[in-house]
Amino acid sequence: MGKITQELATEQEARDVAEAARESDWTEPSFLRELFLGRLRLDLIHPFPPENDVETENARPFMEKLRAVLNTVDSDAIDRDGHIPEEVVQQFRDIGAFGIKIPREYGGLGLSQVSYIRAMGMVTSKDGSLTALLSAHQSIGLPQPLKLFGTDAQKKKFFPRLAKGAISAFALTETDAGSDPANMRTFATVSEDGSHYILNGTKLWCTNGTRAELMVVMARTPDAIVNGKPKKQITAFIVETSWPGVEVLHRSRFMGLKAIENGVIRFSNVRVPKENILWGEGKGLKLALITLNTGRLTLPASAAYGAKAMLQIVREWGNDRVQWGQPIGKHEAIAQKIALMAANTFAMESIAELASAMADRGGYDIRLEAAIAKLWNTEAGWRIVDDALQIRGGRGYETADSLKARGEAPIPVERAMRDFRINLIFEGSSEIMRLFIAREAVDHHFKTAFDVVNPKASGKEKWDALIRSAKFYPTWYTTRWMANMKGYGDFGALAKHVRFIDSTTRRLGRAIFHAMVKLGPKLERRQMVLFRAVDIGAELFAMSATCTRARMLSKSGEVNAMDLADLFCRESRLRITALFDNLFGVNDAAIYRVSQQVLKGEFEWLERGIIDAPEPAPSGLPAEEKSERPEPAVVGS
Repeated sequence: MGKITQELATEQEARDVAEAARESDWTEPSFLRELFLGRLRLDLIHPFPPENDVETENARPFMEKLRAVLNTVDSDAIDRDGHIPEEVVQQFRDIGAFGIKIPREYGGLGLSQVSYIRAMGMVTSKDGSLTALLSAHQSIGLPQPLKLFGTDAQKKKFFPRLAKGAISAFALTETDAGSDPANMRTFATVSEDGSHYILNGTKLWCTNGTRAELMVVMARTPDAIVNGKPKKQITAFIVETSWPGVEVLHRSRFMGLKAIENGVIRFSNVRVPKENILWGEGKGLKLALITLNTGRLTLPASAAYGAKAMLQIVREWGNDRVQWGQPIGKHEAIAQKIALMAANTFAMESIAELASAMADRGGYDIRLEAAIAKLWNTEAGWRIVDDALQIRGGRGYETADSLKARGEAPIPVERAMRDFRINLIFEGSSEIMRLFIAREAVDHHFKTAFDVVNPKASGKEKWDALIRSAKFYPTWYTTRWMANMKGYGDFGALAKHVRFIDSTTRRLGRAIFHAMVKLGPKLERRQMVLFRAVDIGAELFAMSATCTRARMLSKSGEVNAMDLADLFCRESRLRITALFDNLFGVNDAAIYRVSQQVLKGEFEWLERGIIDAPEPAPSGLPAEEKSERPEPAVVGS
């Protein structure tokens, strides 16, 4: 073991840390991995997973209790006060809302991923701050990594507490370390007697951190020495917030989610028992990424149910509000927004349900499905919230409190917009998601042929890559041009869209290959090219989920689901065509050139006449700035 190096990571070190944390093997099938290779494996998602009647009945009592609790919550007061009352939190504890997926033998409800996302969706339709509390605890907080990687002793020790409502948090982000964890400064060293790790550092934007009893804390541990060189290691620790040295420096406040319990947490010589390591030393970042494969599925569902709430609002408003002699929903300018909101909401729910059902079934690698579900749903959902506000007009922009004070229904579209915006940043911003998806999308090509053009590859590595390429590409590339003779008649009126998915999947596989041949090693720098390929794949996934779900629903009686799927696919096909037309970005070079001119201050004259922004403040917070941490409640009291 080496020391802990403290300087900021170089570009290569950052890449090495990220690559080391990746799941390098694909041991289970992935619909989207195959899709990016130009192969439509519809058998992996069709028939669409049907409703599990046993699971639905098992979940029904909890869902009814959850709905009853939510109907008593004053979300406008929570938003106004920036605080979730303890009595609301206790009600959640009493019905088991903090242990939805924790196995029954440990005191949890033992429900499925599908039941969990439906519960979180219901909560989101009421109040995003409540979703943040419950999902940060269960999606990325201690229960999920404990379920995946905890020892039997750890599960017996912590699961019962978590199920009863001991709130947990996940601490990864720092001032200089977010999507790039190589710059992490929180570190843990082994104590002299070897029984503990001594934890020091500061974590930023730790959701639930200001109210948590337990945390998963990511920290650097001494570098491993590999081939004579230090290799950074990140380890996951279970930390009790009651331990000496754990302190809340600051509670952060945001544009939306006014009651989110998020803050800056400092660890000063915190003694963490060695048995509190999750999975193993140096495995923390990989643990985080694997946890997020399932943890990210909350956001697509939350986005979908937020869209449902907006759809209900505009449906009622579109019928009730009369202008120019008829309901505004009859005017084409509003009607087209409402139709597309409905079609996109259906697609969002289809994506969320499919990805979660795949997680429940097992036997799939869903890293790409979870990432694209998060990316596509949050971006589509943001457009829906924006359209809902536009349709509501001034009433959409006005706060619910103000509407109520002057005698109108307190419909919280303004709050929904503030609360929703963070979803495009939470758990990986849209840009980081596209980078992650692009890396996984080209993984097979990377492993097969990259060394052919890699200037750092040895002669033997280049030769081996040539042999691999000769074995794979002639057959693969030729078959990417061959039309599939399947008619997909089982899909009825949607068959034409499934045929489009099939042929476009092969076209996408060819396009990615052509980009690699054309750009070589430069492709990784051409992020806009990669992003457009990712967006095409995301649209094809959305179409696939929508068509297969509509077919399933139509067979069970929801015949008009086919109408929603048809409209969605028509619009998606237009977006895909536009993305292909501009795949290599004729204006990308000009856009990048101007961006660098802006950064150099060459257009500073454009900023004349404004009041200057505040100067950057020194990083960090003084030790005495500890604020707004409530006294921990006794669980079950």
